Amino acid sequence: MYRHFIAPSRGFTQFSHDLIRHPSLGSDAVRLLTWQLSLPAGARESLSRTAEKARIGACAFTRAKRQLKAAGFVHERRVQGPGGRWVTQQLVSNRPLSEGAAAKLLGRTPAPIAASPSPVNPAVGEPTPPPTDGHPKDEDLGENNSILPPEPEPELEPDNVPEEARALVGTLHLLSPHLRHIPPGMRDELARLAAAWLAAGHTPADVQAHLLRGLPKDSTPVHRPGGLVRYLLRAIPPVAPMTPPQPPPPTGPRLSARIAAMRECEGSGHDHTRLFRPVGDETVCDLCVPDLIGQGGS
Repeated sequence: MYRHFIAPSRGFTQFSHDLIRHPSLGSDAVRLLTWQLSLPAGARESLSRTAEKARIGACAFTRAKRQLKAAGFVHERRVQGPGGRWVTQQLVSNRPLSEGAAAKLLGRTPAPIAASPSPVNPAVGEPTPPPTDGHPKDEDLGENNSILPPEPEPELEPDNVPEEARALVGTLHLLSPHLRHIPPGMRDELARLAAAWLAAGHTPADVQAHLLRGLPKDSTPVHRPGGLVRYLLRAIPPVAPMTPPQPPPPTGPRLSARIAAMRECEGSGHDHTRLFRPVGDETVCDLCVPDLIGQGGS
């Protein structure tokens, strides 16, 4: 690799190669340090202000400052200035300094004068204390307001939650991929809600079917599965009445309507079973009627 370097005629700062290539300093830490060392001798720019100018984010600035303090390039101390106000002194050096050496250098520096607060116009009127009696007025939500008061949750002690409800909550991650990442800290609360469903007469299958109906049907991600389950289980619907069991269908051969309307003859005027269509409540067919009349006449 070829390198081309033109020495600046003005506005430059000399740095040691050990500082730029320090193994414990990241790029943000080196930028903070070189920026601070390039400032004029009388500058009072803080590290946080330098980070803002260098466009270093808050997390990156915290990490860079920690690296500089651990390596001995930055030291801080809290001193009390005039008026009893506490201020923070920062020392930046081009070489690592020990705590003792940094304390000696900071001790030679007079404590800065903290800026006095700007005058504020007082509020109009006499100060009034907040009311301490009575209850705050309830907000009128109106009929069409989307903000609804929270529904009271069933009161169940953690020790009284049945094992069936805990087992139901423990298997929710198998019910749908949307419910795989329920926080463990919410399982007791969800178990109490599931126990209220079971106490109302619902079965575990009813609870699972209700949750499946409330889950997204497409691939929409669920960022808070525990909160979604809690929302779905808060309202307990009434248990649907059980329908009486229907009689089983006949297993024998089905008879046509014409044959079903016929009746077996009880007379003896024929050698085999005979079916006839009754007109009223008669029990014998037309062939057996004369025999029945003859028996009655004798």
